[in-house]
Amino acid sequence: MNIGDIAKASGLPDKTIRYYEELGLVAPTRSANGYRQFSDTDLHRLRFLARARALGFNLKECRKLLSLYDRTDRESAEVRKLAVAHIKDIEVKMAELQDMHDTLSTLVTACAGDTRPDCPILKDLSGT
Repeated sequence: MNIGDIAKASGLPDKTIRYYEELGLVAPTRSANGYRQFSDTDLHRLRFLARARALGFNLKECRKLLSLYDRTDRESAEVRKLAVAHIKDIEVKMAELQDMHDTLSTLVTACAGDTRPDCPILKDLSGT
């Protein structure tokens, strides 16, 4: 498969695929004319990466997950440990987002939204 075909099949933009190749996450062969030739294994790895990224894993974590996937001697405990740590990171981000939501909601409620120039939102943003 060429890069256009693999992009369609994996659902990833060709720019992302080239980036993953640059990082060594996929390693397509090169034809005599220098074009990338992707295998079914490359397609599987790209779909794996797309799913892992959709779940919020960063590239370092994706590399680790692929490494574990490739190892037949892996223990599921290693994979679980990585996933549990990721869940904790997501929970922290969710709490931070909830705090931002609550603060902004309070500010919006306090703002009259009328023709007067004073605005609690701008006042809060300015730190005064």
